[in-house]
Amino acid sequence: MENLLQSPNLAGRALWLVKLRWIAIMVLAGATWMATQVLGIQLAGTKLYLMVVLLLGYNGALYSLLKIWTSRSSEQYSQQIGRVICFQISADLFILSTILHHSGGIENPFSFFFVFHMIMASIMCTPKQSYIQATLACVFFGTLVILEALGVIEHYPLEGFFYGDLYRSPGYVSGFLFVLVVTLYLVVYMTGSVAQLLRIQQNDLEKANRQLEEKDHIKNQYVLRVTHDIKGHLAAIESTLQLVVDQTLGPLNEQQRDMTGRAYRRTGRCLDFVKTLLKVTRMKMSGRMEISCFSLRDLVGRALGAAHQQAQDKQIVLSVHIDSEIQEICGEQFMIEDALTNLVFNAVKYTPAEGQVEVCVRDRDLEVEIVVCDTGIGIPDEDKERVFEEFYRAHNARTTERDGTGLGLSFVKQVVDRHGGQLSLMDNEGGGSVFTVVLPKKARMSMEA
Repeated sequence: MENLLQSPNLAGRALWLVKLRWIAIMVLAGATWMATQVLGIQLAGTKLYLMVVLLLGYNGALYSLLKIWTSRSSEQYSQQIGRVICFQISADLFILSTILHHSGGIENPFSFFFVFHMIMASIMCTPKQSYIQATLACVFFGTLVILEALGVIEHYPLEGFFYGDLYRSPGYVSGFLFVLVVTLYLVVYMTGSVAQLLRIQQNDLEKANRQLEEKDHIKNQYVLRVTHDIKGHLAAIESTLQLVVDQTLGPLNEQQRDMTGRAYRRTGRCLDFVKTLLKVTRMKMSGRMEISCFSLRDLVGRALGAAHQQAQDKQIVLSVHIDSEIQEICGEQFMIEDALTNLVFNAVKYTPAEGQVEVCVRDRDLEVEIVVCDTGIGIPDEDKERVFEEFYRAHNARTTERDGTGLGLSFVKQVVDRHGGQLSLMDNEGGGSVFTVVLPKKARMSMEA
């Protein structure tokens, strides 16, 4: 069945009609009571209240049936739900006609509520089905109006609101029905045309999106394979150079030590870049996370320990404060540890000698807040919106440290997002930057990433 939205949303749309009907039932009951008890309009109140009861049962049965079907994902039930949508609209047209018959018929100004049903039919059904619904509306209501005019069935006048016998006037009846029929078909045509254009645009967008996803997947696979091969070669070069630098293979003169040392350091930095690129690519390609519960206190300790030597070399004071309430959290342990280590390393890296780097971990009921604060060079306002993009580095960072991948903060952002957390950046009042990570104690994304 062709729809403006695709089949996975059919159940939601069918349930949406059910929810609208709950509102309509309450409005019908309230309007009947208001008209008879407050406004003094004579209505077939008993019959209208009986319809309210019947509608409650009908809507409740539909709701239960749809809930059962939506719990199953087979194509068979998707097709049945599509048929139920058309059935609901047809049934609602009959119900509205019956309600109007018992509340003034052609004299009831709410008769043009059929327009709303035509709009819903045009959006939810095919053009052919929409015109069928318009025809049903004309047949249901037109038959009742004509039978009332001929005296075949009883007419329920709106005494106290409308006076006269217009329902018996051939000119008024024919004119009213003509206007109603033309209005309903025009509404179906115009709404259906817009819906068809939207349907085409949506299909084009979904096709383009699928192509982009396929190309992105191919690119990620290519990057993964190439970087994996490069990593192996670089690791072999690094281990070989380490033997030379350590003079395991024999003594070196000063110039040889300088040149091999440079090559060794450059190889190490290149290997770090490749490892980070591999982590980012694998994360983007992976659809799941390995969730486990672990001690956040121990994890923070390991992240600080990894940056301890670098901080000591620059005489940077590296401090930590962890709320006593903080114990275990659940998530992808190694991802979170890598992300926090990255933040601490960055803070130490871009903080001048004798500066300060502080890590605070605070308890926030169902979440934990990790704040990494430094007295470093800070991040310019014009760069703040882009520092979490892949391969982007702030202007002052490129000036201060020539070596950098531009992947670290992007990796942190992806880790936080996959855990359903939040990552923010602000300036430190004393100069420097403050990165705040808020993570749920129980990861929200143990399934799809």
